[in-house]
Amino acid sequence: MIKPNPIGASCPLPIADHPKILMAHGGGGRMMAQLIDRVFRAAFDNRDLQTTHDGAVLDIPQDRLVMTTDSFVVRPLFFPGGDIGALAVNGTVNDLSMCGAQPQYLSASFILEEGLEMETLWQIAQSMGRAADTAGIHIVTGDTKVVERGHGDGIYINTTGIGVLEHDARISPARVKPGDAVLLSGNIGCHGMAVMAQRENLTFTSPIQSDCAPLAAPVMALLKAGIDVHCLRDATRGGLAALLNEIATAAGLQISCRETAIPVDDAVHGACEILGLDPLHVANEGRFAAFVAAKDAGHALEIMKQYNEQAALIGTVTNGKPGMVTVQTPIGGQRILDMPSGELLPRIC
Repeated sequence: MIKPNPIGASCPLPIADHPKILMAHGGGGRMMAQLIDRVFRAAFDNRDLQTTHDGAVLDIPQDRLVMTTDSFVVRPLFFPGGDIGALAVNGTVNDLSMCGAQPQYLSASFILEEGLEMETLWQIAQSMGRAADTAGIHIVTGDTKVVERGHGDGIYINTTGIGVLEHDARISPARVKPGDAVLLSGNIGCHGMAVMAQRENLTFTSPIQSDCAPLAAPVMALLKAGIDVHCLRDATRGGLAALLNEIATAAGLQISCRETAIPVDDAVHGACEILGLDPLHVANEGRFAAFVAAKDAGHALEIMKQYNEQAALIGTVTNGKPGMVTVQTPIGGQRILDMPSGELLPRIC
């Protein structure tokens, strides 16, 4: 299952005696074995993990499978509303959900920097365990490696997720059609602004919390209700602007939205104004857009509002210029919403 660093760990004493992870040298390493037992197995406890084998033998229904992989390098490691551990679980679960899959299993590999506080690792592992429980998945296998001080920024996490397609719906940008309704699952920009505020020690009158959360529940609810879902996409790096541009380009169609329909909290608006950012370009980790047949738009919105009252119908797909995204401004004009250029908020996920 979770395998020790093959170059081992130099310190033979119990983890409790060492508040920091030391550099790995030499043989198999009692400290690494203890770290795996006392931190990771304790946090991710489940039947599949406890077999202590080199891999997980999974009991998966005879359905189509979806697999995804991702890496997480957020800085700082902890931010209002989340941390790198919860982010790693939810980000992977959400990628599966956007394919219409019910998440089942995750692997998790940890690149640990020499000198990382053991308490920090413990908190991150516990957060991952809670996030996995909330999402209804098991973390069943993984790996650990230790790198020299100054080469790992504390901790990096790589995950792979497996989900099951329990329906016959084909969810893909290729299915997006003119007339499709574009629905957004909630208010945007909170994750990026929460991380930026923590990183830069910014204080706002209304604290901003990350939207980091699993999205499987509202997605499964849409599918079980028989909504004709053509495409799903979560708004992560590049925010809503990147999401809409990616789908418009892939589908070869135009997407037209109304700015006043896009939910953005006042605190996020204010923070973006201070930092010179467009809320539509700011990262999210718990929001998605659903492209559904026009006939199902009202019912789909009712379902999405059960999970977030700020879910909204924000636009439509048209036969206009392929790959273009336009936004109707509050004064009635139109602006082109381009794909974000550069890395506006580095190390955001």
